[in-house]
Parts: sequence; C-alpha cells; structure tokens
Amino acid sequence: MPFDSPAGSSGTIRPAPGSWGPAAPLPGPRALPGPGEVAVWLLHIPGSVRAAADRDGVLDAEERGRAARLRDGTHRERYRASHVGLRMLLAGYLGGDPADIRFVREPCGMPECDEPHGRPAVAGHPGLHFSMSHAADAALYAVAADAVGADIDALRIRRGGAALLGHLHPLEQAAIAALPEELREEAFLGCWVRKEAYLKGIGTGLPGGIRSNHVGLPAGLAPGGPPGPAGWAITDVEAPDGYRAAVAVRTPEPAAGPPVVTLGRMRLA
Repeated sequence: MPFDSPAGSSGTIRPAPGSWGPAAPLPGPRALPGPGEVAVWLLHIPGSVRAAADRDGVLDAEERGRAARLRDGTHRERYRASHVGLRMLLAGYLGGDPADIRFVREPCGMPECDEPHGRPAVAGHPGLHFSMSHAADAALYAVAADAVGADIDALRIRRGGAALLGHLHPLEQAAIAALPEELREEAFLGCWVRKEAYLKGIGTGLPGGIRSNHVGLPAGLAPGGPPGPAGWAITDVEAPDGYRAAVAVRTPEPAAGPPVVTLGRMRLA
C-alpha cells in the first residue's frame, strides 16, 4: 500500500515530529483497506489550492454551491481543496472518475432516529467507508472497510479550549485536571479530536454526546484508564506541529488487536 509511515504496536502513527512529509502516489483499487485496517491521508491545503481550483469541475452542484456561499476567500479555498482531495482519493480507491462519485447519507446514529443524516457514504459502494475533517491548513481523510470517523484540529483554533473542560466526560475532566497546567490545552485538544472522531464514526456528530461518551486522552498524556467505547478502537494520529488528530473505527467483538493504521501524505497536482 502506498503509505509512508506505518503505525507502531500501539496503533499510534509516528511520522517525523512537525513534518507534513513528502507526498505519496494516490492509491489504486488494489490498495483498499481490508478488515482491521485504516488508511489515513493528510493533505497540506496551501500546496494544493491552485490544483483544486483547476479541478473544481469534479465537485457536484451542492459542493460548488456551498463553496460559493463562503464569503471568506481562504475558507472557500480550504473547502474546495479538501473536497476535491476527497474525490480524488476515493476515485483512486474505486478506479473511477472523481466527478462520478455520488455521496449519500446513512441513517442517523441517534437512538430512535432513522433519518438519512448520519455518516456520509459513496452510493453503490457499501464496502468502502470514509471520513473527512479539515482545520486551518490541514485536511485529514480516513478510509476503512468498516465504519470510521476522523478528526483533526489546530491548537491555535482551539486555544482556550480547556475552559470548556466541563463539557467532557467526568473521567476525562479529572484526567486533564490532574496534568500540569502547561499540558492541559494540548490534552483537551487531543481528547476533543478523539471525541469528534468517535461521534462521526457512530454517525451522530457532536449531538451524540460530548459528555456522555468516554474516549480518554491521547497516548502519553494520561496513564491507563477505563476502556473506550465498546466495539470501537480510537487511535491518535501523529500530526504536524500545532495539530492533533485521531481516527475511530468499528471493530469486531472481541477485537483481535488494535487496527493497523497507515498514513500517507497527498498533494493535488
């Protein structure tokens, strides 16, 4: 598989600290992740803005309309690049044309709600699951054979987030409060992206319960604690300086071990 940084035994990806890394070739159909695998891709948006503008014809009418409604030029560029990147990536795995991909919504993951506003999916390809997140200069994609969620966030965007500590699960609040003050912002951000990745994975987004679901802190910021949600594996993704990222993937019960997570860096050209 065309990824350049395999996960260690803990499942946490460890590229060179602070590095965006060199771009890897986009995948082909034979690179589709199998059971217990998650392919994660990181896009450096500024390096792909021009290519995304040249390729925005692959976007559908809804995507083009949403981009046009963004008044801030930088936000518009980021939206366009991240969504063109998603289509290029999925087309590589499916061996098709990025413009032919049709997105649908799965049923909502909230109890007693079967409306189609859950996880996004590719119509006609039930065996391919994906998730996308973007923040500041970064877009993060996760592709798996089972339900998956991904999230990336920038410390400068969430700075002051530790003031929102009361929104987290009580055990997460206690774990962050026990850390030295200088680590609490980073710990909060790391917990937040784990939380968002999981809630995207189950198809609810944040309404699924920020406080009621325990996902824990990133590896290295808290000693052992209670396990995360049953049937899910949550993995910290080592990201460039100033960012935190995580993926969550549904696993069989009992899980055979942590998912094999691989990281590729992509750039549109």
